[in-house]
Amino acid sequence: MTDKPATTYIVSVFEKPHWRTVLTTKDKAKALAMAKEIGDKVRVEEITPKPKG
Repeated sequence: MTDKPATTYIVSVFEKPHWRTVLTTKDKAKALAMAKEIGDKVRVEEITPKPKG
């Protein structure tokens, strides 16, 4: 298997007392655009699973 694992971007916004996921996408530009649109108290997490084997 030579496929690279797909990176997933998670956009979360802080709503007291927890972070709430707003968007989950494989498109980095879309994730960053959503974060910019929301403004403050936003984070974008990048998750790339490790290849098996």
